[in-house]
Amino acid sequence: MAAQPGDLGNSLSGRIPDDAGAVRSAVLTLHRTTGLPVVFGGAVSSAARDRLRITELVGNTTDSLDGLVVHNGNGLGGKAMAMGRPLWVSNYPCSASISHDYDKPVGREGLLSILAVPIVVRRRVRGVLYGALREPLSLADRVVGAAVQAARDLEQDLAVRDRADETLARARPATSSARWEEVRAVHAELRALADEVTDEPTRDRLRQASLRLAAAGLNDAPDTSRRPALSPRELDVLSYVAIGCTNAEAAAHLGLLPETVKSYLRSAMRKLDSHTRLEAVTTARRTGLLP
Repeated sequence: MAAQPGDLGNSLSGRIPDDAGAVRSAVLTLHRTTGLPVVFGGAVSSAARDRLRITELVGNTTDSLDGLVVHNGNGLGGKAMAMGRPLWVSNYPCSASISHDYDKPVGREGLLSILAVPIVVRRRVRGVLYGALREPLSLADRVVGAAVQAARDLEQDLAVRDRADETLARARPATSSARWEEVRAVHAELRALADEVTDEPTRDRLRQASLRLAAAGLNDAPDTSRRPALSPRELDVLSYVAIGCTNAEAAAHLGLLPETVKSYLRSAMRKLDSHTRLEAVTTARRTGLLP
């Protein structure tokens, strides 16, 4: 569900504090692209990297898996964590290739055919995405491929977010960085509010205010004649990418599909002559399009 305007101050103040929000969006994307009846997932704890907690579920009929802690090496998901690659079984309770530490919660949900795909960034497992059937059937290659692609997209988004955080930490003191992240959160909120306004003059004023805010941190006034001509939607998407949102999270805030966000982002990168998300954000900031 897309965030409401009143939620933006809390959810966008600085970067997302952990990976749970990104996993939530990936679970929703996986459910939509595969059609699997049950999809769930969780992020690895930042304090204890040998376990994850399942927090995101779609299609479940019980709460048996909600909050379940999966340890590295245990069960299907734990084995996928340990091996760092996708694994699946067509009849979970009868599988001899995994431990059966979690048979009771899995059994209460009635799951039989299960796929587990780890999310690996810089050789560290950050979470696991699961898809499941309540029948002992083999999963189609298309379904497995879609699940793996969802994990790969999330891995790329998290890697970009990590690099952006590291760059910001090196670039300015912590207090200054925190204040600039707040400015960027307000900028993204202005962009989102402008899109919801039906009165065209008011919408234009909000967008102009966002551009003035974006240019406020520049030492010199931006040369608007040389500024890349991004469309309002391209700039909306880029403003969320700039504060660490994944494509799926930006889509949720803007009421768009992740695929649409990816298309806008690709177009913005082309206009900014950039090859990566981070390069696009850096160029947009240098030209006064983003704070």
